[in-house]
Amino acid sequence: MEQITMIAPCLFGIESVAADEFRRMGFSNVQAENGRVVLQGDVTMLVRANLNSRFCERILICLGEFKAVTFDQLFEGIKALPWEQYIGRDDAFPVNGWSINSQLASIPDCQSIIKKAIVERLKQSYRISWFDESATEYRVRFSIHKDVVSAMIDTSGDGLHKRGYRKNANAAPLKETLGAAMCDLARIFSDTQFYDPFCGSGTLLIEAALMATKTAPGLYRHFAAENYAAIPSSVWQQERARARDLIMRDVPFHAYGFDLDAEAVELTRKNAKRAGVERYITVNTADISQFCPPDDRCLLITNPPYGERLLDVHAAEELYRVMGQRFISGRGQKYFIISPHDEFEKYFGRQADKRRKLYNGMIKCQLFMYFKQGDRS
Repeated sequence: MEQITMIAPCLFGIESVAADEFRRMGFSNVQAENGRVVLQGDVTMLVRANLNSRFCERILICLGEFKAVTFDQLFEGIKALPWEQYIGRDDAFPVNGWSINSQLASIPDCQSIIKKAIVERLKQSYRISWFDESATEYRVRFSIHKDVVSAMIDTSGDGLHKRGYRKNANAAPLKETLGAAMCDLARIFSDTQFYDPFCGSGTLLIEAALMATKTAPGLYRHFAAENYAAIPSSVWQQERARARDLIMRDVPFHAYGFDLDAEAVELTRKNAKRAGVERYITVNTADISQFCPPDDRCLLITNPPYGERLLDVHAAEELYRVMGQRFISGRGQKYFIISPHDEFEKYFGRQADKRRKLYNGMIKCQLFMYFKQGDRS
């Protein structure tokens, strides 16, 4: 089948994690770049990527890339691309995008010129002068980075982080794709005993359970490309059946969540039920000062409240001290904590075994990883 070049945008810091996932799916020519992964595959692989990608924001068909420093170059470059391979004579094609460090900096002007160029291309292809745009919607997306234009068609619709289980969220929720990446970096297995003492709306608990049971994160949601003429509905049916067959049921994995806010605890329960993993999750109201990890092997991943989010800086620092006292090291306990505080380790009381730069929205953070076993404290 014909190979399609795809672009999968992702949060900065998790490009290699996303690229490895695509390779495991069976993609060829996977390249991790800043804030995105470029890959190739047929329509079956495109569908598989939408259903199974835990870390990327969407799957885009890349029609072409070219350099443009003038609006004439932008127009001619867009017009030269084969838009008629996807967009029909009655289809809608709204245009959105962004430009960074480029001479073509006006987004509205770029949108207008790209739209006109696509219209001119389709006029020649269909030999018509007017487009009703009343049928299937194909969202055209463009990016211009250092004068290089990428012209794309979105196949996902809503961002892939919108799994469908989180109808509501508490204050400052962790993005699902970031939560999944943290779980991947910490290594989730089918028998992991998982803890989050600041569970909020349950994102980390649910993403860990989906990962442990090998449940595709997009299995129960809709995608824009389900309506695209170039992708047979049978492919979606086959890939959804494949994803269901891969689910591991009755695994010994279990996740335990705690939060001081009783409403957050109830929200976590509802979200876990929507995600279909409530049997693997136990959640209760508790303060961090009451937390005590088990006496044997377990994995704790958490996103504690911090100054720029919910607490003032001094309160967050005191919270880190309490965490350092409660998160004991002994026989197999591992801790993965995300924080934007540059001196987190000072207040926590221990240097991390490893750190990784991540972004929680626009906030630069570090994932502090404690996995080496020392004396109990």
